[in-house]
Amino acid sequence: MKGTYLGELEELILLSVASLSTEAYAVSVKAELERGAKRKANISAIHSVLYRLEAKGFLTSSFGGATQKRGGKMKRYFRVTNEGLDALRDAKIVREQYWRTIPQLTHS
Repeated sequence: MKGTYLGELEELILLSVASLSTEAYAVSVKAELERGAKRKANISAIHSVLYRLEAKGFLTSSFGGATQKRGGKMKRYFRVTNEGLDALRDAKIVREQYWRTIPQLTHS
């Protein structure tokens, strides 16, 4: 299925958004990626992946209220769609199938 493949960074960011629940915006996703996956990525890369996942239908977004702390700018919050959850489950299944085929791991 063209367009539904998840790259590694896409998968990690999708997992980060899912784990953040209602508090997933670019800066919190970056922090979660660093905390959970021990991966660093610049904020531009995070934004790019978030928008790409939204275009694929794996995320949806909405704007929160503007604050003075952010100079009047609104946060864009992301949520995982049902299609996004399906993509994560599919990726997990593929990985688990491969792990079970590694002889030195299955016979110990």
